[in-house]
This record gives sequence, C-alpha cells and structure tokens, in this order.
Amino acid sequence: MVHRRFPVLLATLLTTALHSPSVATAQPARIALPTLDSAQLIRDLFALADDSMEGRRVGTRGGARARTYLLARLKQIGLQPLGDSVSAPFKSVGRGSTETNGTNLLAVVRGTREPDRYIVVSAHYDHVGVRNGQVYPGADDNASGTSSVLAIAAWLTAHPPAHSVIIALWDGEESGLLGARAFLAPPPVPLEKIIANVNLDMVGRNAKGELYVAGGAPQPSMQSLIDATVGVAPVKLIPGHDTGTGQDNWTNQSDQGAFQAKGIPWVYFGVEDHPDYHQPTDVPHRIEPGFFFRCATTVAEFVRRLDAAPPRRPTS
Repeated sequence: MVHRRFPVLLATLLTTALHSPSVATAQPARIALPTLDSAQLIRDLFALADDSMEGRRVGTRGGARARTYLLARLKQIGLQPLGDSVSAPFKSVGRGSTETNGTNLLAVVRGTREPDRYIVVSAHYDHVGVRNGQVYPGADDNASGTSSVLAIAAWLTAHPPAHSVIIALWDGEESGLLGARAFLAPPPVPLEKIIANVNLDMVGRNAKGELYVAGGAPQPSMQSLIDATVGVAPVKLIPGHDTGTGQDNWTNQSDQGAFQAKGIPWVYFGVEDHPDYHQPTDVPHRIEPGFFFRCATTVAEFVRRLDAAPPRRPTS
C-alpha cells in the first residue's frame, strides 16, 4: 500500500465502474432495478479503506476517524437519527474477556405506510486495525458492505419505503458481533416490530463473479423473496452457506447471527473468503468495481422486494 497512489487508483476504478459494459448494461429492460450512485460507492470504499483509517479497529483512533467520515455521509444523505443521536455508544465484553468500548451508527428512513415496522439494513464498519506495524485496510471486509449500505440508504431516501428502514453500521463485529448484540440488548425498537435484518459483509470481489445469499434454507418465509431476487439479479446470486455445521454455515459468521439468536428473520449477502481476507493486502485497488456495483444493486433490489411483501413473523 502506498497512500499517495490512492487518488490515481480511485480515478482508474471510477472510470472502470462508470464505463464498464457490465455495469451499464447489467440488466435488460425487463425490470427496472434500483439505480445506485456507482461513483460515490467507490469513493466511500476508498475513504474507509485509506491508510489514515488505520484499519478501523473498534476503540481506536482509526475507528473514530472512520466514524467521523460515516457520520458526515449519513448527514449528507439526509438521514435522521433512530434515537436521540446517530451515534450509539456501547460497552461490551469481547473475545478474550476484554471490555470493549464501541459505537454503532443508527439512522432511519421513515416508512410511508407502516412506519412502526422496521427492516434493518446493516454492515459492520470496523476491521482488525494495525498489526506488527502494518495497516490492515479491510477494503472488502467490510468497507465494501458499509459503502453499499450508504448507497442503498441514499436510494431509499429518494424512493421512500412502505416500512421504516433502519440503517445500522455496526462497530466491534471483528471482536464478536459486539455492535449487533448491543443493538438488541435492549433494542431501540420492539423486537416484534423488526421485520428482518439484511446484513452485508464482503461484497466487493470474487474471482468467479459469485455473490452468496444465506438465510433461505432455515427460513422458508425468506426463500420466495430470495428466489425472486435470484431471477432478476445483475450478478450471479447463489443461495447457500446456511445449512450444516462449521464455518461453511455462515449463519453466525457475521452480525446476522445476533438476530438469529433473538428469533428475528435475517438474510446475509457476502462472498467466499479470498487470499486477502484479514490480510494487509485487502486494499481498494483489488476491489472489482463492476461486480461491487452489481452486488450493491442486488441487495437494494432485495430490500425493495422485502419492503413490498414482508413475510409474516411466526407467532408463538
């Protein structure tokens, strides 16, 4: 990583994203997919994965810098705080029984028809920080998911949803899903009013052009929405990684696991691990801008469909 080269790389990726045929013609006229700002999507990723953010580890100076950037972007988009403030500090005990101070960022797009029911669209903005003097930028993990949530939030403000959408940027995921767990204990809205969590974690690159969507197999109520999205997605969207045991089952591998534990429906979008996962080489110029843009668009389309026809929560 050479910090001074990032503006040049950013310009190159912006040109690729804006002029790539795969982006411009990602989906024929058979359906109008959400239109996201591809240039801003890339700019946000570069900003969050810049060396100045020092790997965005929870409780560090770099994490605070990332938070300052995100607060400014949420304000620029025009989002309102979910509570008294967008910033929601928390204390939690993470891995190794270490007390951790983190801060979630919680904003909301108010629904036009049922504002007291909520879809939570989320991504964690923290990463693993600096190790042995090397910055771990976390471009794919998870500047990509965070930037995508910002893009989806901007689209939702221009296309108000029927149900309220909570825009949640979690802190402390890398230390044990701390931010998502803090959000739910106690929750800022009644648990029974949460329709579902849509979580993004690593959506910026894949050598095969594959994006996975987990959550359908264990939750039949979500399967029809997933299947419908697969049919129109501008990316190769593959349902899976939500059955069996071990790390191949992603149910508890990211923040959606906190919602699963509370019995709240969830869907997770992400790619399989790549050689740069949790390495200092997870840098912005390794992101595949066309694929990244199509992934964000796919998740926006799923959110649109979920808002239009939310599955009923099972009652006890």
